[in-house]
Amino acid sequence: MKCIKLNNQQETEAIAEKLGSMVKKGDIICLTGDLGAGKTVFSKSFAKGLGVQEVVTSPTFTIVQEYQGRIPMYHFDVYRVNQPHEMDDIGFDEYVFGDGVCIIEWASIIKEILPENCLWIEIQVTGAESRTICVEDQSQNYKNIIKELLMK
Repeated sequence: MKCIKLNNQQETEAIAEKLGSMVKKGDIICLTGDLGAGKTVFSKSFAKGLGVQEVVTSPTFTIVQEYQGRIPMYHFDVYRVNQPHEMDDIGFDEYVFGDGVCIIEWASIIKEILPENCLWIEIQVTGAESRTICVEDQSQNYKNIIKELLMK
């Protein structure tokens, strides 16, 4: 796991936007972190990097929102999911194996149904605006993205 300290929200937004500009069809970004850590802020900036023009909001009550950028973005918030199998009701596999990129807030809740090919990003609160972002790729598919993403 590799980590980078970010001093303020602007730095967090910049790294998320950079990631959005680098992802490709089939990529799955899994966000974890405490309530209020900045997962939705990260997702909004990620969308900007993908070229999404719409206002991105947290899909807490709908579980998933679809946005169109240079590739489709499927934004999940699984905070209210009690059991991973509930994701079947929304056609989760069609999104994960679809034509876009998935960004999943609270991804650890559904970890058992996620493919191995995921980029895990943990956002840790270290101050009023500062965060530490730790990135892990268990499959090594995102090695180049991680290297470029963590360069300052």
